[in-house]
Amino acid sequence: MTAFTVWKFESPEGAAHASTLLENAERDGLVKVLDHAVVSWPVGADKPDAKHSHDDEKHGAGWGALWGLLIGSLFLVPVVGGVAGAAIGAISKATKDSGIDKKDLEKIRTEITEGTSALFAVTEDANLDRLGERFIGSGSTLITTNLTEAERDVLLETFGH
Repeated sequence: MTAFTVWKFESPEGAAHASTLLENAERDGLVKVLDHAVVSWPVGADKPDAKHSHDDEKHGAGWGALWGLLIGSLFLVPVVGGVAGAAIGAISKATKDSGIDKKDLEKIRTEITEGTSALFAVTEDANLDRLGERFIGSGSTLITTNLTEAERDVLLETFGH
């Protein structure tokens, strides 16, 4: 099953470290990473920095469009009530069939703030128990996922709240 998840870290470097752990877990056969992006928002920066990971040029353009739409609209649009709401509304229309809804987008926008970072991941076939062992102590918080409630519960139990 394919899953979209967003994990928040309490430091600007946390998501980059988790990204390395995720890539190592993929090499070890614990998960198939379709793509992921890291958003880091250093203290004092007026906006976050985003890095998209996909290396395949053909597929990378499509994933780049997704990350650009999500990250650009969530974090680079001014935080002025109507403008921010309109941006989130537009993104939610584009992503609703993928299981990413307006509530998820609003939560991502409010949770990722200056001094934090986030790992956005699209994965398949994860061995959550073994993958979770890799992430112990990473200080992550699950912001959103499009997994079922039962799958989400396993994910939270494995990776911590």
